[in-house]
Amino acid sequence: MKTILAALALSTALVLPGLALARPVTLTTTLNNYGGNGAYLAFYVSDASGAYMGSLWMAGGKSKYYGHLTDWHRVTAGDLSQINGITGASVGAGRRLEITLDLADALFDAGYTLHIDAAVEDMRESPNEVAVPLTTDGAGNSVRGRRYIADFNYSM
Repeated sequence: MKTILAALALSTALVLPGLALARPVTLTTTLNNYGGNGAYLAFYVSDASGAYMGSLWMAGGKSKYYGHLTDWHRVTAGDLSQINGITGASVGAGRRLEITLDLADALFDAGYTLHIDAAVEDMRESPNEVAVPLTTDGAGNSVRGRRYIADFNYSM
C-alpha cells in the first residue's frame, strides 16, 4: 500500500503540478560514443530504503526490449503501466537526451535516489548505470555512468 501511495504522489507531482508543490527539473544525459544502436534508458526513483517509488521516463519505444533494463524490470515486475505516457525514442551513441519534468519538492533532500538503467541491442546491459541522490546541492553536478552514459546531471 505504501508503494502505491508513493507512486501516486510521484505521478501526481508529474501530472498535476498545480496540486502538489513541484518544480521543473531538467535531466540531461549524454551518451558515450560506444558504436552501437540507440540506448534504452529507464529513469526511476527509489526511497531511502531502496524501495521503488515510481518511473519518471523511458527512452526507447519497443516494449519487447524493456526486460533488458534489468533493475527497472525487476522493481516493476515489467509492469508497462509504470511508463504509460512517459516514453520517448531511444538515444543514439554520442547523443544527448534532455527532458524537463515537474518533480515534487518532497523528493529533494529526503533520501530519494534517481536511477538510470541502460541497455543497447547486441551489447551488454547496464543496470543502475547511474544512481544519484536527489538533493538541492547536487543540482548541476555531473555524474559519469558505468558504461554507456558519459555524463548525467539535473538542474532546477
